[in-house]
Amino acid sequence: MHIVVLGAGALGGYFGARWEEAGADVTFLVREKRAEQFHKYGLKVNSTQGDYTIAAPRVVTNVHDIEAPDLVFVSVKGHHLQGILENVKILTEKGAFVLPVLNGIEHINVLQNEVGMESVIGGLAFIMATLDDSGHVEHSSDFHRLAFGPLVPEQTDLCNRLAEVSSEAKMEAVNSQSILKELWKKYLFINAFSGITTATNLPIGQIRYNRDTFQIAVNILEEMQQLAASYNIEVTDKEVDEAKSSLLKINENATSSMHQDRRKGLTLEVDHLHGGAIRLAKAKSVRLPFIEAVHGIIKPYEGV
Repeated sequence: MHIVVLGAGALGGYFGARWEEAGADVTFLVREKRAEQFHKYGLKVNSTQGDYTIAAPRVVTNVHDIEAPDLVFVSVKGHHLQGILENVKILTEKGAFVLPVLNGIEHINVLQNEVGMESVIGGLAFIMATLDDSGHVEHSSDFHRLAFGPLVPEQTDLCNRLAEVSSEAKMEAVNSQSILKELWKKYLFINAFSGITTATNLPIGQIRYNRDTFQIAVNILEEMQQLAASYNIEVTDKEVDEAKSSLLKINENATSSMHQDRRKGLTLEVDHLHGGAIRLAKAKSVRLPFIEAVHGIIKPYEGV
């Protein structure tokens, strides 16, 4: 399988390296600055699950130089989505399916409208990783889970092929037959986790110590459950409780990527995540008062 990684940050770098380690044909489609890092330092994964180094990763900066792609692994931030649509379209015209692992839901429709429903697979990733100054991946969590699955029946064979390739890699790969629900379940969790940590500018442990503050995160989980229901996706009370339990059990120093970006003064995904939820709710005449409040608090730090 020829996998093109579009967005070789920590997430794309990690899973791309793991596929390459397992014997897949991996190409990193990157900007010039990232290409220079790859050429100078290679790509190294420093991981709790085992280190791996690609001394000379296959790197291209021009999409037209890529031949016979089977899959495009899209792992950019939500605010970069519009900027990569043309490259995605060119790669699908060359025969590739698209596996986006952005948080949220709106990007699925954006990509489907651009390249067609049959080309876009559902996907999501669970990992805590960042890049060091040399562009190497620092994977600090015990988990490295990638879930994917068909959104239409025509994608079943490709998903089965990807599951076979991924079964040989150092990752937990799940070929889900209910991927749309899984997307909503992660969206529920990430809006609570990223929202509360970014709005308070605190890691999750300090938030848990204050019952009133932690309750806001729980309220966001419940609002997202209601939003999912308005789109005919049933997230059960038990699944909401499981998300709450995850917030209670996660390492007290853990925080969200959005909060990390706020600390670094980088552009935030608040419009893609919380703004997206508000737009989806408006379309169904659903009110999300806690999400609206958190969105308003974070918005001044968006940086776009």
